[in-house]
Amino acid sequence: MSASTTPRIAITMGDPSGIGPEIILKAVEALRPQLADGEIKLFVVGSRGCMLRAAEIVACGADWIKGDVPGVQLVNIGEPEGEIAFGRTTAEAGRLAYLAIEKAVSLCLAGEADAIVTAPISKEALNLAGQPFSGHTELLAHLTGARDSVMLLAHGDMRVSHVSTHVSLADAVRRLTPERLTRVAELTHEALRDLGIENPRIAVAALNPHAGEGGLFGTEDLDVTEPTVAALNARGLNVEGPVPGDTVFVKLRGRRYDAVIATYHDQGHIPVKLLGFEVNPETGAWEALSGVNITLGLPIVRSSVDHGTAFDIAGKGIASERSMLEAIDYAVQLAAARKARGA
Repeated sequence: MSASTTPRIAITMGDPSGIGPEIILKAVEALRPQLADGEIKLFVVGSRGCMLRAAEIVACGADWIKGDVPGVQLVNIGEPEGEIAFGRTTAEAGRLAYLAIEKAVSLCLAGEADAIVTAPISKEALNLAGQPFSGHTELLAHLTGARDSVMLLAHGDMRVSHVSTHVSLADAVRRLTPERLTRVAELTHEALRDLGIENPRIAVAALNPHAGEGGLFGTEDLDVTEPTVAALNARGLNVEGPVPGDTVFVKLRGRRYDAVIATYHDQGHIPVKLLGFEVNPETGAWEALSGVNITLGLPIVRSSVDHGTAFDIAGKGIASERSMLEAIDYAVQLAAARKARGA
């Protein structure tokens, strides 16, 4: 990590068939005062042609794409081999998305950037491009050589980390082990401290209904979660659980905890996204999303928007940049904290 005090954030383009380029352009426009004052430096990693096309759609200034604006720089990964249509899943779009991520990781590992912020990708397109990963979290762990990683979603005071993510429910049950739960708790605790919470309070959501009801509905909460939570508390962490999944997020919202550890993907994603999505009551369409996806356990800082490629609205210029701006803010906070503790 460089000794520079100006946070340097590498933003990946995401899937160019989706809304990634559009929300990046809008975010850069919103950050122009900070860029001009030298408060932040951005590297946008993507295809120049795809970014220029998006600039026409959102009617934002494309001057920085051509290299005319201090504080923001395009790192060009090359042009598409053929047409990239909005809203379509293709191997070429997946290839470009992968190249952007790979380049951003190399910038961080070389000390040229302090954190990565990722725009959304299509997992299907990524796999069509020959990259057999189930998402950003797994891909970044591979590129950085991390032994494991943890997904943390954040929406205001709602912070939820996950024991498992992109696996079947059957696999999720098998992945709830003392070792994995301990690692997730440790990384969650560390992240909360980096966000300024001195003594984080963490709850572990039960895997089974009513925490297994004394073993009637499964014994994983008794056999794995209870003894692991006891061991964590014996080490000085402030952890409670298993807490029934149908009430733990209400308690989190009531600020009884600073974060919840969800035992599988949907258990953690549903409450965060339910609060984060803004839906038009007349049309039923979502108009904006607040929330951030953070990867813990990597040798680099990574945050992301907490939404997908939104193929249905891509190319229309109406996608909200709110989650992108929040992701950049989290990246700045976490990079500064990591730099302060010499990590």
